[in-house]
Amino acid sequence: MSSTAVAPSSPATRTVAVSMQGIEKAFDANRVLKGVDFEVLAGEVHTLAGENGAGKSTLMKILQGVYSADAGEISVDGRPVTIDSPIAAREAGVGMVFQEFSLVPTLSVAQNVFLNREPRTSLGLIDEEAMERETEKIFETFQLPIDPRASLDRLSTAYWQLTEIAKAISQDARVLILDEPTASLSKKESEILFALITRLTSQGMGIVYISHRMEEIYRITDRITVMRDGAVALTDYAENIPPEDLVEAIIGRRLENALTYEAHDVDRSGTPRLEVKGLSTDRGLEDISFTVHPGEVIGLAGLMGSGRTEIAHALFGIDKHRSGEILIDGEPVSITTPISAIEAGFALVPEDRREQGLVLSHSVRDNLLLPLLDRFRRGPLIDERRSRRFGSEVLKKFEVKGASPDLEIRLLSGGNQQKVVLGRWVSTDPKILILDEPTAGIDIGTKGEVIALIRELSRTGTSVILISSELTELLAVSDRILVLRKGHLQSTLDRSEIEDEESLQLTIQGV
Repeated sequence: MSSTAVAPSSPATRTVAVSMQGIEKAFDANRVLKGVDFEVLAGEVHTLAGENGAGKSTLMKILQGVYSADAGEISVDGRPVTIDSPIAAREAGVGMVFQEFSLVPTLSVAQNVFLNREPRTSLGLIDEEAMERETEKIFETFQLPIDPRASLDRLSTAYWQLTEIAKAISQDARVLILDEPTASLSKKESEILFALITRLTSQGMGIVYISHRMEEIYRITDRITVMRDGAVALTDYAENIPPEDLVEAIIGRRLENALTYEAHDVDRSGTPRLEVKGLSTDRGLEDISFTVHPGEVIGLAGLMGSGRTEIAHALFGIDKHRSGEILIDGEPVSITTPISAIEAGFALVPEDRREQGLVLSHSVRDNLLLPLLDRFRRGPLIDERRSRRFGSEVLKKFEVKGASPDLEIRLLSGGNQQKVVLGRWVSTDPKILILDEPTAGIDIGTKGEVIALIRELSRTGTSVILISSELTELLAVSDRILVLRKGHLQSTLDRSEIEDEESLQLTIQGV
């Protein structure tokens, strides 16, 4: 049993909250679920792990009523149920918190908790007091310090997530599915979430936990089920699965040395590839100065709001510069728009690939061509044959599974979408590649591929600026790490000066 999950009884005596037996699902000729068995006990945290495209999301969408299974049975608390819509799932006692919230920012917390289920007065009017009273009861029961009357747009991402969970609780959920719940949370906010999960399981709720973060999986999980290629590859208690065995079960092979730092020589005697002098912006950066040399990987570390993403946006022409100077290969450049940044040699893989990096309604090829249209023009038109061949080459090089150039990109898994974004920007042959949380929400196998790509780019002379909340990643590939706090550069550390993840964490926290 995990260190934080508190169950109301021993595993042997717990009831089964939800059971899925023999679940089959195919999309056209593609069989994505192959007789999957999965269950969650009352009062346990059961992690569902696997690579992007392994079938996790499809299985959970069947449980949520988004898809219908082609075969198989589902029961809740031992009762067979038919879940053919999200409403049916909710009535059966299944709740889910997605990475993309289903909340209305301009409404209060209580209004969001009871959205589309508002209690009414005898006159048929919405009973605001009843909503606030019921929401407050939930928050008191689970010790959540939230004002039901607060406007959601004034609260942090963590409190948005807690509001989503409160909504599920108010609907009498017996099982709660949490999909990458810490993806956009700070360490402190994640602790609030973990404490809530402990209280939920102590009340007998079953939790399905979907995450690619190994540390938190082992911290809060009772059991782990691994899916691979649409089938269950492993189910066991977390304490029985060493991390290296879990990785092997997920990706089907040993992942050797992906997160071990490989020292390499960086020539800092010549002109820097990038020199930033006294950069300040209206978005909170103050007097930032640093250099990046050819083939060097610079990591940006700091708490949420420290200024890491703001540096990326300033260098890529998204945020306006108040003062400062940027030099590429010793020559001053004017960066006022993303187009001018691309022309200067920058490329940016943004933090939110779905909102900032992709046009989801368009094809893979369209998304790959966005910064490269001039390369494939033939008169006023795009050379269809050349662009399709280019798309196929990128998909092959970056091992994007199950994709063709003409496939709508929204149909790809998160990891494969990220590979398309990476492939697009690497294809521009940038002098400086900025990666903002490049492994967020992707599986451990793809993480290893991203880290290998960073190493390959640095060996061929590309300078890389890496922003990551996962310190193990920063330590695996960074030659130097810049620590930011509240928009200021606090320190610059050579990789040889950093003993381990804990010492870097202390530096970030200012201890």
